[in-house]
Amino acid sequence: MVTVSRRKKEKEQRKMAILKAAQQLFFKRGYLSVSVESIARKAQISKGTVYLYFNSKEEIYAQILLDDIEKFNSKVFDIIDKSESAADMLRKFSDVYVDFFLNDRELFRILMTFMLQADHLNFSEEMNTHMIRAANKAIEVINRVLEQGFEAGEFSNRKDLIKGRNVVWGLLNGVISLHLFTGKESTRRDRIRHDVKDALNIIIEGLKSPVFSPDGSGT
Repeated sequence: MVTVSRRKKEKEQRKMAILKAAQQLFFKRGYLSVSVESIARKAQISKGTVYLYFNSKEEIYAQILLDDIEKFNSKVFDIIDKSESAADMLRKFSDVYVDFFLNDRELFRILMTFMLQADHLNFSEEMNTHMIRAANKAIEVINRVLEQGFEAGEFSNRKDLIKGRNVVWGLLNGVISLHLFTGKESTRRDRIRHDVKDALNIIIEGLKSPVFSPDGSGT
């Protein structure tokens, strides 16, 4: 007789197989070209079985993003440390962010698709809200680091908090997008790290200046 715990384990394994198959297909073909039927074939189960676990392709897509974003969030919240400088914490955050997506390029592509084409994904309002909240947790870490820097006197102008946060976030996603799928594989990691490090140092020096203005408009 199959035990309850065994049935639960088998259901979880089947759900994970669906998510893994879907992630591979989304990466290879793009969101619009993937169907629930193709996900079922890839996972070697029936289409009906997929619907026992997920209501739609959109729900599968969102679950992939949520699971991996939460993994990332659990990593970055550990960098908050009152004994360290805000500049060092920003560098640590950047290192974790770059490493995470270098090791999961499929997730980065999917995340960028969500950020740039959310209106075309047919997510429910509830699902979209959940996704945005999860993504904002990482941005909140940058906020907290910058706030700590202002409170400690390390950074000069609190009114530039949101600008600084957006510049750091844009820098990371921009550099990764630029290099992650282009150029020589052997030098890709070093190129991304080098560009992020140099650009982040410029931002940090700007945050320390009382005339910092990321948009170039001045104080």
